[in-house]
Amino acid sequence: MPTKPRPKLTLTCVIPYILIGAGIVGLISSFVLTYDKMALLKNPSFVPNCNLDPVLSCGSVMHTAQSSAFGFPNPWIGLAGFAVVLTIGVSLLASATFKRWFWVAFEAIMVLALAFAGWLLFESIYRIGALCPYCLAVDVALIISVWYLTLYVLQEKFLRLPARFNAGATFARRHHGEVLVVVFLIIIGLILQHFWYYYGQHI
Repeated sequence: MPTKPRPKLTLTCVIPYILIGAGIVGLISSFVLTYDKMALLKNPSFVPNCNLDPVLSCGSVMHTAQSSAFGFPNPWIGLAGFAVVLTIGVSLLASATFKRWFWVAFEAIMVLALAFAGWLLFESIYRIGALCPYCLAVDVALIISVWYLTLYVLQEKFLRLPARFNAGATFARRHHGEVLVVVFLIIIGLILQHFWYYYGQHI
């Protein structure tokens, strides 16, 4: 019996919930990190509750220069940025509409945010040697939201790709979930490979 073709991904009704979910996760994570950072500044011996083991240790990350990349704590960026993401998601849920320039600007800002988060993740793994669980939650929220936001702006033709990329865009829409799984597996693999000296002893 022939299989039915997979339905085309339609994100018009889904993108508000993705942005709302990412906004909530990002805001909660940024708030907790901001609270812990302030507590650490007041009391250098303060131990954040996300210090789970020698690798998963927010405190180790908070003591580094990378945790204040622009001269102030990075979570402040998350508090402002994810509040905007949440607001946009709620606005879409309330049937708000935005101009093409808005979506192009939003996409660009979100891609820059993901690039910044990717740099911080690289620094955490290969320079600092410790991972912040709440930062990882932000990474997951950003990866998922940027991925589906990109598919959405392409689907709605707010951004237009050259014809030679059409096949790739079609593949991405049809296999959007599989692509995300591969991305997360690669990240998990890199983390395990680098920190195997610790986790290999506990398996």
